[in-house]
Amino acid sequence: MGSGRWCLGLLLVWWLVVSSNVEVKGYPVEDLVVGLPGQPEVEFKQFAGYVDVDVKHGRSLFYYFVEAVVDPQDKPLTLWLNGGPGCSSIGGGAFTELGPFYPRGDGRGLRRNTMSWNKVFIFVASNLLFVESPAGVGWSYSNTTADYTCGDDSTAKDMRTFFLKWHKKFPEYKSRELFLTGESYAGHYIPQLADVLLDYNARSTGFKFNIKGVAIGNPLLKLDRDAQATYEFFWSHGMISDEVGLAIMNKCDFDDYVFASPHNMSHSCDSAIKEANNIVGNYINNYDVILDVCYPSIVEQELRLRQVATKISVGVDVCMTYERRFYFNLPEVQKALHANRTKLPYGWSMCSRVLNYSDTDGNRDMLPLLGRILQNGIPVWVFSGDQDSVVPFLGSRTLVRELAHHLKLKVTVPYGVWFHKGQVGGWVTEYGNLLKFATVRSAAHMVPYAQPSRALHLFTSFVHGRRLPNTTRPSIDD
Repeated sequence: MGSGRWCLGLLLVWWLVVSSNVEVKGYPVEDLVVGLPGQPEVEFKQFAGYVDVDVKHGRSLFYYFVEAVVDPQDKPLTLWLNGGPGCSSIGGGAFTELGPFYPRGDGRGLRRNTMSWNKVFIFVASNLLFVESPAGVGWSYSNTTADYTCGDDSTAKDMRTFFLKWHKKFPEYKSRELFLTGESYAGHYIPQLADVLLDYNARSTGFKFNIKGVAIGNPLLKLDRDAQATYEFFWSHGMISDEVGLAIMNKCDFDDYVFASPHNMSHSCDSAIKEANNIVGNYINNYDVILDVCYPSIVEQELRLRQVATKISVGVDVCMTYERRFYFNLPEVQKALHANRTKLPYGWSMCSRVLNYSDTDGNRDMLPLLGRILQNGIPVWVFSGDQDSVVPFLGSRTLVRELAHHLKLKVTVPYGVWFHKGQVGGWVTEYGNLLKFATVRSAAHMVPYAQPSRALHLFTSFVHGRRLPNTTRPSIDD
């Protein structure tokens, strides 16, 4: 074939791809991702680009959106936010946990995530939206440097603005069922976003957000309890001695524990905490204590040499974070994603190097906001990977019980096992008809990363308002 005919054929193929992917009225052609470098063939549309949340300041948030594999017009919309504060939901949720792709071991391509939350799972799937929030995270940016000094309130308001403007790009999703999900510091992001959306709904005489559920994994909810739980976890998992564990429990008043100065307690407490941290050491992944660690100097050398650097531990690629960073900093990847349009003076990283996030907002108690969400008839699921020592289930379980007690909710599902594929998926309890706490067995701080199949089962049960099965008989989610 001559070069002219070859070019014409290539142009025809491109036109067919584009036209087939933008056939639904109102979708932004400019945000269509035709294909990512090294991407496997897929059956769904994906979009990426910017939403300007403050034109005057030049503040814009970057998003990545993937449709459900089948019948996206009939499926709900699920937002996922990672935490930090200041870490990327694109790098975390979208390309490491529940999105359709994982980075390949050589850092130059992608492989399918067979447990993506947008896939067909019997008849269950969701459209997935990931946002790098606030500005200063990932490829989200502001032309006003002062915007990088921010906190919970401004982050929630920007996300409300984001949604209102994103719906102009995707008008068909305005009336969709909306599920708000995330992990870690999203224990702040998600309840506060739900709160400002509920405020919007209360004032609006027209459009209202159709919020159908809130689910947060290993969430920071109340710092004084969550911080204490870390050292209880260390002790209960044999990572520190009885003597050190008892010293912390007897000498530390965690009511005084705050982000701004976490060791502003007594000298004896401070010494015990430092000893505990030294004993645990640097060779344990605190986010999943049963996983091996990745040695960055080795993996980065292999990535430069185009060798496959994948290191598998308990079925998980523990070097995925380095492969992901390498991939996202490839110019051709950023071009395909319509990212980095202002040519930022720094490379993409999972957690922001420019953000100056409030060091006091993390001390806020999120239980009152969760209570308001429940009182608006919206289900709240709190789930915990049980191998996470950073925000352990020991704290989250207690806080959910305290919230239920405050709201006078009775136990409707006694604490017990739930099953996935005939094996124990974790433990679960339910209060009233809307509040649920569940653990995910052998899962990390990032639950879908370490236990993708169990996480998908939990998510599908959440979206369809079903209880997790208490029998080994296969369920519809198996």
